[in-house]
Amino acid sequence: MVETTNIEINSAKVKVPNGDLEIDAYLAQPAQNGTFGAVIVFPEIFGINSNIRDITELIAKQGYVAIAPAMYQRIAPGFEADFSAEDVGFSPESYRLGLEYYQQVKYQDILSDIQATITYLKTLPNVKDDAIGVIGFCFGGHVAYMAATFPDIKAIASFYGGGITTSSYGEEIPTINRTSEIKGTIYAFFGTRDTLIS
Repeated sequence: MVETTNIEINSAKVKVPNGDLEIDAYLAQPAQNGTFGAVIVFPEIFGINSNIRDITELIAKQGYVAIAPAMYQRIAPGFEADFSAEDVGFSPESYRLGLEYYQQVKYQDILSDIQATITYLKTLPNVKDDAIGVIGFCFGGHVAYMAATFPDIKAIASFYGGGITTSSYGEEIPTINRTSEIKGTIYAFFGTRDTLIS
């Protein structure tokens, strides 16, 4: 049992190797000694922005090693856009760019980056390699659903995952059709009044 009332954490930008590609990622972890479960945080279409970094740190403060990999590394390295309260949560330009990059991602590349992130976590001495989960939001919620099909992933939280029932980033079969491959425990959250994700 990890005491979570005042966990101090360390955070840093890191590189996750995936063959010839290095994926930018944000890593947050408890500063104390020990071994911990790990959580991969998949962002919305806005990249590893301040909101995703905050979420990654919040998870670490609960006693987990948390990592947020950049899902647009091949398309737009370093892309991040923050939310704007004046524009229903995000700016039109950020939304346009995020959608443009989102429409270019490929299913097999995403799977490859998920596996690379799992492999990276298993190299960390403070990670229990049999206790890895994922959480994702919107685009990241869809990616979390994809990650749920990996045998290493034990727990999944998919928040308002867009397109799970209708798309799979260039593949013919929608991601929902792979549900039988999920071996862990999955929770999927959708808002009944969400106008963007039905």
